[in-house]
Amino acid sequence: MKCKILEEQRALTGEEMLPHWSYYNFGLSGDSIVAFCGQFSVPKERWIDLEYIVNDRSLPSADMLHFVVEHFDSGLHDAMLRQYVLVSILEEKLLHRIPQDDHRLVRLGDDLFDGENRLSITAAGCTLVSTKLHLGVYLDTEPTIGVHGLAAYGIEPLELAEVIANQYRAEMRRLSEKAWRMRPII
Repeated sequence: MKCKILEEQRALTGEEMLPHWSYYNFGLSGDSIVAFCGQFSVPKERWIDLEYIVNDRSLPSADMLHFVVEHFDSGLHDAMLRQYVLVSILEEKLLHRIPQDDHRLVRLGDDLFDGENRLSITAAGCTLVSTKLHLGVYLDTEPTIGVHGLAAYGIEPLELAEVIANQYRAEMRRLSEKAWRMRPII
């Protein structure tokens, strides 16, 4: 699995969820994970979570640390399981960095919260040739919209991105290696 951490800021526009986005833009062929910071600027017509669309729910357009993942060997259920793995890695890395006396970090499904305040958003979907994941972690705290961000914890986003991306790549490699060594049940 190939990885790219972008130093420059860029908005997430929804184009990142198209197949082969990391290959066209960064030369990353095959499975990949790309992380960068920037605005969440995806127009509703590009959202993939129907619950938000049907119920006319909104997401705050705020600065985030974005992870865009592409796999070429799975369907939607596998993508959603991988989404849980990615969010669990984020949770684990934050728990090591955040004093729990002051914060109550909790994972509810595929989202992270500090008490009532949302820390992340995530989505998984299928293209014609691959599955795509997006994980966005808020950078700034905005209590008026119920968002808590990495700045409140003094966490440097790109350092966290590298740690999370490397752990995710290692987990995916371990899963493949374990599958390769299993013999069939006859």
